[in-house]
Amino acid sequence: MADEPTALPNGSWAPEDDGRGRIVVGVSGSLGSLAALHRAVAEARRLDAEVLAVHCWTPVGGEFGYRRSPCPPLLSACRDAAATRLREALDQAFGGTRAGVRLRSVAVRGETGQALVRCADRPDDLLVLGAGPRGLLARALHPSITAYCVRHATCPVLAVPKPPLQRELEAMERHPRTRLTVTV
Repeated sequence: MADEPTALPNGSWAPEDDGRGRIVVGVSGSLGSLAALHRAVAEARRLDAEVLAVHCWTPVGGEFGYRRSPCPPLLSACRDAAATRLREALDQAFGGTRAGVRLRSVAVRGETGQALVRCADRPDDLLVLGAGPRGLLARALHPSITAYCVRHATCPVLAVPKPPLQRELEAMERHPRTRLTVTV
């Protein structure tokens, strides 16, 4: 479905620059990130651009924990799990078919916001992220990746709101007696 990224010796990637636009999209596998992926593909069709789907990962225990107790087999397992999660997210998003645009994917080691900003490093890139209101506890424990990217990116950032289905599922979790209304 997606071409393999060009790997550099330091573990980063180098997308081929064909002179066309590029849309970088963060993909975690969540409903919000899948909505962002679909929006990125729609923008790529409109702009005749390439989509670069990026899944960010860190070693178990974070970078600090890994530096304290390095374990190359565990690092390799984390990298493989990230690549698998990205492939599964792409399969889930497109039902195992092609996206209909030039689509490449890469699993990047690093904190999500920082890694996405590094990937979307050209002024003419477009960085697409899933976003939406989050609870007070979630905001306190995990700072907003979208806010980080908006502050630090050197290119435009498009924040895609949560899809209606995700909002309804979250409402059901908060209020279990709420009925799910599906419109076709």
